[in-house]
Amino acid sequence: MSKNSISRWGYAVIGVIVLLFAGLVYAWSVLSTPIAQEFPEWTKAQLSLTFTITMILFCIGCLAGGLMAKKINPKINIWLSGVLFLAGFFIAAQTGSLAVLYLGFGILGGFASGLAYNAVMSTVMAWFPDKSGLMSGILLMGFGIGSFIIGKVYQAFTPETIGGWRVSFKIFAVILLVVMFGCGFFFRKPGTDFKPPEQKAEKVVKAQVEGIEAAPGMMMKRPAFWMYYLWAILLSMAGLALVSQASGIAVEVAPQVMPGTVATAVGLISVMNGVGRVFFGMLFDKKGYKVTMLLDMAVFIAAALVLLGAVRSASFPMVCLGFVIGGFAYGCVTPTNSALIRTFYGSKNYPMNFSVINTNLIIASFGSTIAGSLYDASGSYVSTIFMLILVTVLGFVCFLGIRRP
Repeated sequence: MSKNSISRWGYAVIGVIVLLFAGLVYAWSVLSTPIAQEFPEWTKAQLSLTFTITMILFCIGCLAGGLMAKKINPKINIWLSGVLFLAGFFIAAQTGSLAVLYLGFGILGGFASGLAYNAVMSTVMAWFPDKSGLMSGILLMGFGIGSFIIGKVYQAFTPETIGGWRVSFKIFAVILLVVMFGCGFFFRKPGTDFKPPEQKAEKVVKAQVEGIEAAPGMMMKRPAFWMYYLWAILLSMAGLALVSQASGIAVEVAPQVMPGTVATAVGLISVMNGVGRVFFGMLFDKKGYKVTMLLDMAVFIAAALVLLGAVRSASFPMVCLGFVIGGFAYGCVTPTNSALIRTFYGSKNYPMNFSVINTNLIIASFGSTIAGSLYDASGSYVSTIFMLILVTVLGFVCFLGIRRP
């Protein structure tokens, strides 16, 4: 193994660590439970809006990172995200109103997460032009599984007294700052002389070698880009609706189950999300976008049907199975975003193009708010499950219009 090959895998490890912690914003379903207990007058939709704001600011932070990618060292973005995480979680810990919660966790925490996300993806992916799908999956596995690990730690160490979550938020603030500053020192873009290990001709995947070099403006003039953009919105909306309402679904099905068990069940989404990101990333490299996207939609429908059966039969094991399948399906969207944009529209403008495609989350993030509103209106999470089916079917319609440049 060459020196470059060893070095680039080292950068990948550091990238996974950063995304592991930056991904804690996805633990909102668990983090918000004690907040809801302290403020029972806040509706499900109002609390869900926190997650929506987080996702919107995540996209804006990612976009800002893409704009700065060619101007500043990526480690600066990592360090800045650490400072913003510190401020955001300390502000959120002082929450006495929704506005303060939205500012701390939603705006500052979301922006910090997006900034770190783009810095890691654009830097580490530059070391792996030969493994776009696989590396996207590995990095994003860290981003997804972080919410499971942090959710379990949060459940285990957060005091059960009213307001005990505030202490945990302050501890998270300090840990995030330390991790971002420590890992930031190790970030470096590959030099102009860097060449990835050569691949045997028969292993070069057709999906990796075809495409065009396109700046964001040119990319956005292509109808296929917008069909994929809509597909990503719809499938992300399904995943985010499931993530944000998972605790509620589990409690509706089995109200007698202990909170720690519910947190474990919800955490299955994050674990399988991580597994799905690696699996679908590898599948993209081997089979291309069509097989990857079709399989993902089929798995999403299967998850919705299992969850519907769980609610109808009040079966907690079926809920867990639905979370496993749904988390696996949601794992497809982000590595496909990364790999498709890189293989369709080239590596030269990847940091900015990647930021553009990730803005789909601004719209998709309303999936959690819509799901919360559907519950407020119906009093049941069956409405969320039917929402998953509807957006997946619409996603299939968009898929039919996607063509390689």
